[in-house]
Amino acid sequence: MRVLVVEDERRLAATLQRGLRAEGFAVDLAHDGEEGLWLATEHDYDVIVLDIMLPRLNGYRVCARLRAAGDETPILMLTAKDGEFDEAEALDTGADDFLSKPFSYVVLVARLRALVRRTGRRLPQTLEFGDLAIDPARRTCTRAGAEVRLTTREFAVLECLARASGGVVSKREILESVWDSAFDGDPNIVEVHISALRRKIDAPFGRSAVGTVRGAGYRLAVDGG
Repeated sequence: MRVLVVEDERRLAATLQRGLRAEGFAVDLAHDGEEGLWLATEHDYDVIVLDIMLPRLNGYRVCARLRAAGDETPILMLTAKDGEFDEAEALDTGADDFLSKPFSYVVLVARLRALVRRTGRRLPQTLEFGDLAIDPARRTCTRAGAEVRLTTREFAVLECLARASGGVVSKREILESVWDSAFDGDPNIVEVHISALRRKIDAPFGRSAVGTVRGAGYRLAVDGG
């Protein structure tokens, strides 16, 4: 899943980014309301974590503008401790959920996954390609009924390919979906993960589902053959 975190406390924002990335999320950061609003309108996110007290444009106004523009991306607002009025206004403004600071990181991750499941964004029960089955909600992968163990990043790359329904996905699209839009590392990391997927979901089963389209990107063959 791709997440936008709008939080002006830079240490907290960085901590959230590291933690969510470790869970397999692609995370973009914004440190003020205007930047957050711009990112939210320029990119497609599965869920937004939005602090209320932000410079330049507060969280309420960011949320209100997104809803006024017809953007229905799930929004989880971060509110003050014991801030009953904050929580009520967050929901009235259009937020889908809220979490009071300080919060449990485990609860935050669970809330984000629940929001995406509840709204039905990008999370069908199972993505099937021949005898290859990918379950985004449970984060499991099976081939011919046998479980295939994948790392968090490998699963995210495979899910990215699967959601294209057999279409070609460019290296840049994979980087932005699985890592984030600000990724400045070696783009060949995508090829490393593609090779790992072929070793795990193709080679042991005599399949060649993960294909390379020269000059364009990668695709997952529907027939798995």
